[in-house]
Amino acid sequence: MALITVEGIKVYAYHGHLKEESILGGHFLVNVWVDVNTNKVEGSDNLADTIDYVKIIKLVKEQMLIRANMIEVPANKIAEKIIKENNVIKVTVELEKVRPPVPAEFKKISVTKTIVK
Repeated sequence: MALITVEGIKVYAYHGHLKEESILGGHFLVNVWVDVNTNKVEGSDNLADTIDYVKIIKLVKEQMLIRANMIEVPANKIAEKIIKENNVIKVTVELEKVRPPVPAEFKKISVTKTIVK
């Protein structure tokens, strides 16, 4: 087993519970950690026997296009799509909302979703 990590996927999307967020949109960062059964790929050295990180990025971007009021929704949808891929055992998705319209100083606002097959 191995951990495939894709961090810092930058996406502009329209998620948020405020009306302005659905109109103006905002910046998001998505981090994905995928536990993969690597027994087959370690012998074959073939991309088809693992999960392609390019596909992970594609799935993230596709799901981020589907508007939601709460960031828990796209985080869950991304995780649900990735867990269905071959050889995936566990997936964790962190979705960070960059500079949300919140009247406070903070380091980060994010949600993290984990699904185990």
